Amino acid sequence: MLSQALDSGRRIGGHIMTLFLFTKSDVLTTLLPVTLFALANAPHPHTTRILDIIIWIWIHLLKFDISNQIQDPEEDKRNKPDRPLPAGRITAQNATDVRWLLVPVCLMFSAMYGRQTLAFSACFEALSIWYNEFGGHKAGISKNVLTAVGYTCLEAGATIVAGSGSSLCLDSISARAVALSCVVFATTLHAQDFKDEEGDRFIGRRTLVTLFPTFARISMVIGVPLWSFLLSRLWNVDLVCSVAFIVYGTIVGGRFMVYRTASAHKQSCKLYSLWFALAHLLPGYWRFFYST
Repeated sequence: MLSQALDSGRRIGGHIMTLFLFTKSDVLTTLLPVTLFALANAPHPHTTRILDIIIWIWIHLLKFDISNQIQDPEEDKRNKPDRPLPAGRITAQNATDVRWLLVPVCLMFSAMYGRQTLAFSACFEALSIWYNEFGGHKAGISKNVLTAVGYTCLEAGATIVAGSGSSLCLDSISARAVALSCVVFATTLHAQDFKDEEGDRFIGRRTLVTLFPTFARISMVIGVPLWSFLLSRLWNVDLVCSVAFIVYGTIVGGRFMVYRTASAHKQSCKLYSLWFALAHLLPGYWRFFYST
């Protein structure tokens, strides 16, 4: 009995680890920033909803990541061999079954938090199908637009989940924060493509980094510091915090021009993710100091 229980526990633990590995690369780039954004952006955030927020974001990420990773497992064999499919932890058919099983799960879980959350979940699924099943990720422009809008759906839905009582909707400040985040992400998200440049070139994927590498680097050098300045002004951040945020943004943007090795790109992407996470806290700064 004990050995059977241990075996069952190991199998369950293995399955959970497999699911986690599908989303591992998105913990710092999506799960953490969106969770912080939801807590900072919600009109009346409820601390007891933190686990709800994380679960809501994660199951949507899991659904998207499985859908994405079953499209071209050969790419991951070269770029990310520790992912579940190239590592042999799950078959493509089983992964596909899980991907479609998660659709009603996400929709039902979202419905618990109101119509707006359900609408954002459904929109995210439609964008996911366009991005993955219909090849929206293969062209640089559509890839950036679909990613930014999909990210916005996660942010908006998570913000509503973070609310409590009558605040299960976006107010004007939340809507402005979501719109700004969408534009910022759409114009800087190619920061995440630098670390995958070799693999993207290998499979012929057209991204801003592979098509216009010099322009992509210049856009990071200019874009990240510029957005740091604009966001600081738009959210009325004090002088000391504004200077610190702008200086950090300048360092992050400059790295993409100065350091060009694969390992440096991975580090730059992590620093960019931290910058983006900090930017997500600015609506909360405004609410704390200026909201009545």
